[in-house]
Amino acid sequence: MTTLGILGGMSWHSTVDYYTHINEAVARERGGHHSAELLLASMDFGTVRALQVAGDWDGAGRLLGDAARRLQGAGAEAVLIATNLMHKVAPAVEAAVDVPLLHIGDAVGHAATAAGYGTLGVVGTRWVMEEPFYGDRLGAHGLACVVPGAEDRQVLDEVIFSELTLGVVREESRATFARVLQDLASRGAEAVVLACTEIQLLVRPEDSPVPLIDSMAVHAAYAAQVALGEPARPAG
Repeated sequence: MTTLGILGGMSWHSTVDYYTHINEAVARERGGHHSAELLLASMDFGTVRALQVAGDWDGAGRLLGDAARRLQGAGAEAVLIATNLMHKVAPAVEAAVDVPLLHIGDAVGHAATAAGYGTLGVVGTRWVMEEPFYGDRLGAHGLACVVPGAEDRQVLDEVIFSELTLGVVREESRATFARVLQDLASRGAEAVVLACTEIQLLVRPEDSPVPLIDSMAVHAAYAAQVALGEPARPAG
């Protein structure tokens, strides 16, 4: 079994799901009492969020890089960042350790290409939707991306940080996401990536006219396969 190090707590609500999904996948594969060998560095999301708001991505990279280094020192043989947005500092985390980083964009990319999709809608925080670090990673898998318009990007970002990362689920916000998903489908999205690991707490398959790719679920499945001994699978 490969020992995984999880950079979590961003927010802890989805980190709980990562822990559950990885262990369930290992239990299904190994049977009996088997579970995954995991190390968890659960960050104080208040500290991380303050760095995000301040635009201090260098500081955020150092913070997560230090935590990843501690995980490796404790025995982690691969690490993962249990959030989409903080992959903005993935290069800093990769530079801090000598073990593979299991990138969420690769998990999504492999899942999308295996399903035969070529164009994906992307919903998440505004950084994920607006900046190239996420779309470019999917592009390395041969995928094109469409994102919501500027006004909708702002609304979704507010729902994520004012509600979902606090564990709040509102029907009005579900309706907002459903409307945005319909728009993305009308613009050519063959499937939509829930590119924030909390969105799966709110959006259901029946809320979308096209298939959904739950980034948390496919990332956890990818991590579980590495835990079971498969090599990391980057783009390409």
